[in-house]
Amino acid sequence: MATPDFILELRRQVGTIPLSLVGVTAVILRGDEVLLGRRSDNGALTPITGIVDPGEEPADAARREALEEAGVVIRVDRLASVSTVPRITYANGDQADYLDLTFRCSWVEGDPYPADGEMTDLAWHSLADLSAVAAEHRTRIESALDDTLAARFIGGS
Repeated sequence: MATPDFILELRRQVGTIPLSLVGVTAVILRGDEVLLGRRSDNGALTPITGIVDPGEEPADAARREALEEAGVVIRVDRLASVSTVPRITYANGDQADYLDLTFRCSWVEGDPYPADGEMTDLAWHSLADLSAVAAEHRTRIESALDDTLAARFIGGS
């Protein structure tokens, strides 16, 4: 997985201490299917995810990640949920705390394929059977499917 240059620069200065980063999840829908990919780093089946670059609008990051990782053009329809991800410690010792912004997205065009190597396989999966998807990502997909226009927030009460 390619680490963004701005993170590499930060790591040169701060080492492996936890970084607070903003991530996006693009739940890409096509009819009654969702686009899922098998991550090359851990084999998990997930929607498209990525890190927001400095100064980048989060919805633009979701659209960029869909094109970079899956080769598909999408429309970002709305913010579906905002949540934190438990601290991740990578194999090299780097630690990250992510604020995840999950977007409900619609497929516009393109046949999905592993465009940049972050995914080993991409395919459309029935929304009726997400049993192979980890609970964290099922929750993000469920948030995107919720027709309530307001975003779902975890905590804050």
